[in-house]
Amino acid sequence: KGRNKVMRKKTKMIIDPKYILIAISVICAILIVVSFKFQDKIEPVRSIVGGVVTPMQKGINTIGVKISDKLEYVNSVKKLTKENKKLKDKLAETNAENKLLQQDKYELENFRKLYSLDEQYAKYPKVAARVISGEPDNWYNEFIIDKGTDDGLAKNMNVMAGDGLVGRIVDANKSYSRVRSIVDDSSEVSGSFLKTSDKCIVSGNLSMMKEGKIQISGLDRDAKVKDGYEVVTSQISSVYLPGILIGYAKNIKKDSTNITQSGYLVPAADFSSLDMVLVITKVKNSKDLEEILGK
Repeated sequence: KGRNKVMRKKTKMIIDPKYILIAISVICAILIVVSFKFQDKIEPVRSIVGGVVTPMQKGINTIGVKISDKLEYVNSVKKLTKENKKLKDKLAETNAENKLLQQDKYELENFRKLYSLDEQYAKYPKVAARVISGEPDNWYNEFIIDKGTDDGLAKNMNVMAGDGLVGRIVDANKSYSRVRSIVDDSSEVSGSFLKTSDKCIVSGNLSMMKEGKIQISGLDRDAKVKDGYEVVTSQISSVYLPGILIGYAKNIKKDSTNITQSGYLVPAADFSSLDMVLVITKVKNSKDLEEILGK
């Protein structure tokens, strides 16, 4: 028995693969000859086989086309996603550049305004400063600037922006100062109508600033003033230097007492968005006031 098993194994192992290949080749050759020689007789068989194979082939082709389309779609999506990311990165870069350009343009406009304001009040020495902090409301009634005593600033120095007066320094430290603007409820400025020299009091009123105006009062009942007349700081003001534009008169009417007139003033500075200011580095002291009053 053991010998027979060994013989069987040896019989299986001695079959050379080349003989199998030769046999298959011979069979294929015979089939080709038969198919040509008996073409008419095997036609029905071919039709039956074709009827079975053709639908299968069509199905396989359809599946192949769908798979090919799917792969092409996936590749297209990947390509578009990559291109989209590049475009987004480029757009973000462009937006960042635009913001920098807008910021530069905004800075340039601010410098131009300050330069114009500086020329308008050339007789006063001035220092430019940036607003670095404001009160937590919609208006800059009090704010901090980035210059202080180390830069030559002191309490009661006048502050300007836009086309005219903003307020005065109320507290000066080494590297920063606090400014109280003329729109603050506690602020009062002695004003004068530039065209008629009529005196008035300009009082801060934050509730009125929502409408873009503050209050004028104490105007003589016989004063001939009109809407749009310029109001500047008066020479008799205790802390403000004379001739600085405060704003433009509006709705001037006689009071109920018929003794004085009052109305509103549209400020020359925009108190909703202060960024850079000019500080006049000269303080109006009591000696200046005495000289003006002739005492």
